[in-house]
Amino acid sequence: QAQLVESGGGLVQAGDSLRLSCAASGGTFSMYAMGWFRQAPGKEREFVAAISWIARSTSYADSVKGRFTISRDGAKNTLYLQMNNLKPEDTAVYYCAASRFREVSDDSDKYPYWGQGTQVTVSS
Repeated sequence: QAQLVESGGGLVQAGDSLRLSCAASGGTFSMYAMGWFRQAPGKEREFVAAISWIARSTSYADSVKGRFTISRDGAKNTLYLQMNNLKPEDTAVYYCAASRFREVSDDSDKYPYWGQGTQVTVSS
């Protein structure tokens, strides 16, 4: 059974850094693109970043470009999101997602597998 488990969230101050991890199991996730999405209270889930199946290409939301970096370790079946210079507006539940396509996409409908989410709270 396919499973994605996020970790690494927490409470930090503005300007701090966090690294989220997503451990994937029960599926051939290394053959597909993966991504991070987030949902803030009272808002819809939004795209954060995505990485293609062999990490040849990445895509980022404009709001996180230059601050966040997505990466993956195929040997460990793990997806990462390095978040630097965090801002209060980055506060959200962050979700890891696995696609059924090899190339990046910001469309959540292309990601059938989702983790349970990890909370990131950034205080000002």
